[in-house]
Amino acid sequence: MADGQGDPALAPEGEAQAQAIADRLRTRPIAAIYVTTLRRTHQTAAPLATALGLTPQVEPRLREVFLGDWDGGLYRKMAAERHPTYVKAHETGDWGHIPGAETTAALRARVEAGLVDIAARHPDQLVAVFSHGGAIGAALDLVTGARPNSFAGTANGAIARLVMQGDTRILRGFNDCAHLDG
Repeated sequence: MADGQGDPALAPEGEAQAQAIADRLRTRPIAAIYVTTLRRTHQTAAPLATALGLTPQVEPRLREVFLGDWDGGLYRKMAAERHPTYVKAHETGDWGHIPGAETTAALRARVEAGLVDIAARHPDQLVAVFSHGGAIGAALDLVTGARPNSFAGTANGAIARLVMQGDTRILRGFNDCAHLDG
């Protein structure tokens, strides 16, 4: 756990996915790499950072959704059991139904603020951001104007491509796993 959130290391499959991401992106003109405060984003970004000679910068606002009393593994158990609170959170698209959890509105606000700041620091530059499923889903919902949790279920190691310039927000790709095939 790190600050009340689960913080497991990458499994061997995650390490292989991290290398596949680096192999896919190493020739792109990436100006900066961002990670969150949770170690799995650091571990996922490490092969690309090494290949490009970049030091990842930490953006804590892109951290995973805080699941309150259900963080650290209990969420998965409650989801598997179809706990009524899980069902309500899933149906309404609001994490805030989980005891002590961050609301979806709060998640979306912090993720948007983090991405807007990154875009402002890197106008007209390509950056790589390593984040988490809930935060990625929130970012994609915001960029597309979709209802909350429309993009839940992003695959581990998938690539999403967003354009953020001023007030312009464009989704160019979602859940791209071509580098993970085979």
